[in-house]
Amino acid sequence: MSLAPRVKGVFARPLAEYVLRELDPLVAKQGFGEASLLMQWREIVGARVADICAPERLQWPARARKPAPGKPQEPASLVLRVEPGFGLEIQHMAPAIIDRVNAHLGWRCVARVALRQQTLAPQTGKKRPRPSLADPAARARAEAATEGVDEEALRAALVRLGEKALAARRKA
Repeated sequence: MSLAPRVKGVFARPLAEYVLRELDPLVAKQGFGEASLLMQWREIVGARVADICAPERLQWPARARKPAPGKPQEPASLVLRVEPGFGLEIQHMAPAIIDRVNAHLGWRCVARVALRQQTLAPQTGKKRPRPSLADPAARARAEAATEGVDEEALRAALVRLGEKALAARRKA
């Protein structure tokens, strides 16, 4: 049994590593220590909250010239842009938002939330494509190809995948 020689030092890295590394100095100007809070906001607070508010900056309290030894750093205030009309709702949800942000960052970084009512930019994410009309011939071929799969959920997923692949091939 022979193994192919391994190439040292050549590894594929996710693009996100490079993007976050380049964004970190830019977001530091807004008081954020890293870009992950901005990039993963929807995952941190949930889709419902992310649709009506977004982080704008972290405001850190002024530091003394000579801090007292053993005195911990004061936590920051998270400034959120909130859609007009949702300020009260976000204000009531502030303790939960603070807990989620602090859990994401791994330390007690945020102590309070300040709100700025301002319309958010529209989401530019991909919209789900409309389902195309089903091709019965493609579905039949996909079902025939997956007859040997016992697990029902896996079989259904493979049929959907095969149906789309066969329909796309037919259109091309």
